[in-house]
Amino acid sequence: MEPPENYSTDTSFAVPFEDAQKIILRWDSTASEEARERMIFDGDRQEVDLYLQAVDEIQKSMSSTSISSPSSDHRDQDNNDSNKVNSAIQIAMARLEDEFRNILINNTSPVEVDSLVVSDHASASASAASLSHNTSSLRSSDEFDREEVGGGGGSGDHGDALDPIHRADSSNSSASYRSTSSIREIDLIPQEAVADLQSIARRMISAGYLRECIQVYGSVRKSAVDASFRRLGIEKLSIGDIQRLEWEALETKIRRWIRAAKACVRILFASEKKLCEEIFYGIGTAIDDACFVETVKGPAIQLFNFAEAISISRRSPEKMFKILDLHDALMDLLPDIEVVFESKSADSIRVQAAEILSRLAEAARGILSEFESAVLREPSVVPVPGGTIHPLTRYVMNYICLISDYKQTLIDLIMSKPSTGSRYSGDPTTPDMEFAELEGKTPLALHLIWIIVILQFNLEGKSKHYKDASLAHLFMMNNVHYIVQKIKRSPELREMIGDDYLRKLTGKFRQAATSYQRATWVSVLYCLRDEGLHVSGSFSSGVSKSALRERFKTFNAMFEDVHRTQATWLIPDSQLREELRISISEKLIPAYRSFLGRFRIHIESGKHPENYIKYSVEDLESAVLDFFEGYPVSQHLRRRSQ
Repeated sequence: MEPPENYSTDTSFAVPFEDAQKIILRWDSTASEEARERMIFDGDRQEVDLYLQAVDEIQKSMSSTSISSPSSDHRDQDNNDSNKVNSAIQIAMARLEDEFRNILINNTSPVEVDSLVVSDHASASASAASLSHNTSSLRSSDEFDREEVGGGGGSGDHGDALDPIHRADSSNSSASYRSTSSIREIDLIPQEAVADLQSIARRMISAGYLRECIQVYGSVRKSAVDASFRRLGIEKLSIGDIQRLEWEALETKIRRWIRAAKACVRILFASEKKLCEEIFYGIGTAIDDACFVETVKGPAIQLFNFAEAISISRRSPEKMFKILDLHDALMDLLPDIEVVFESKSADSIRVQAAEILSRLAEAARGILSEFESAVLREPSVVPVPGGTIHPLTRYVMNYICLISDYKQTLIDLIMSKPSTGSRYSGDPTTPDMEFAELEGKTPLALHLIWIIVILQFNLEGKSKHYKDASLAHLFMMNNVHYIVQKIKRSPELREMIGDDYLRKLTGKFRQAATSYQRATWVSVLYCLRDEGLHVSGSFSSGVSKSALRERFKTFNAMFEDVHRTQATWLIPDSQLREELRISISEKLIPAYRSFLGRFRIHIESGKHPENYIKYSVEDLESAVLDFFEGYPVSQHLRRRSQ
């Protein structure tokens, strides 16, 4: 399009009203095919400046015509002029709205996933303890899996060369950084386009078209945020949809959500806020806040609805650690949420985040309490074969070891002591636990000790289902020893439990081992006593051969029975197994050697001595090695012959 006739393109001069009106009408897309097909801001900059000057002149004329003249003739003239100005301003604003939308759309491109990665360097202000905890328990939450976020490629471990975190840190050096905190702003739109948007917005708002400006801005930018959400793997799911998902599927979504939430709050939402402030700078804080909230409120609610659904879902022990992951992530994000959503118009988002955090904390406390109750009431009564470690023991100890990994979080969340039994309560269904013996421990430590107490209480109940008392003692020894070893291998758990209580537990499994030996070997060793073998007042050797033969037969039968039975029992810990064998040998072998040395001659001088002295000392030493391997004697013999 050519400029109006006799009109100078020198932008230092104001545009006369008549020329301004012609310029506005020439770009009326409702009246001109050429105006519909072309965009002013896509063309020559002089043409852009010319149009903006025309708009300014029309707006100035609108202000001057609003002052009415007292005479009737002047009033008629003013009304005519006012109608022309109003018509021109409506056409101009419609045009500027189209231009505003076009500039936004043309300069909005999907944000690369790498640009949305929250780098570890951006969180350098976090405490060393917090970083250590996140590294151990939330490692997957700090690394992007390109397949999960829709970037293609496979899953699994990646080297530094393929790690999006490292690539994001080393690339895009021109990105805008305003804050030294974990917030990292990037330029979503080139600065030249921002300047044009600002010039349009100022004129639209000045003419009273604030609502239209905000609506256009919000609709375009909201679409851009939605596109970034899709690239981050954030799905549009209602709270009901989320609660109907299987927990295994939710675990993956929680890991993805933690990564996405960091990127959304610290980069995406922060950058949207920065863009609003730039475009509407100087026009009014309330306006840029309104545009920002219009853009991100829906996506923010969508983002936080996921965490809210988890926080109010049905509680169960397996959910504890993902809920704590969510809690830690949201707690870490809360200061940034306060900064990004600081305006009054965004207070509902801040409140929602704080309420979700509170509900996640309450869910964690509730799950711990329900876990304690589940351990106490776990109903299985079928004895585990061979007196080995019960699945409940493994599950509970692995669970509380994981709890200890979240020590820093849970120490803050668990503020009350467990509801325990007392030695004075007289309740046979609940064990005793006196807090006076555990003075100075945190409520979390008391809860962990209480879980171990109720686990032992449950195991003692299960041990009563063994018909063999020796096996019941072996079962308790195995299980309490496993508890002790798990505590020793976890520095965090050991620190909270304390060495005093650990010594108490060690004493319990040693007592169980002693009780096993008494129940099994006292009767066997009783066969090797001298009492009842000597005949007083006789001219013979003083030994009753018939009683001696019966004694050897009884010993052989009892040892064979113990050997056959206890070879199938199992002590999984090799060191404990060896220690118990040594303890058995230290009692059995010297007693048998001494008995055999004193009485062998009396058996060998009679008929068929092999029927009574069936085992040498070496045979017994070898047989003891078969104990607690967990399979029948015949297989032991086969294994020794191979």
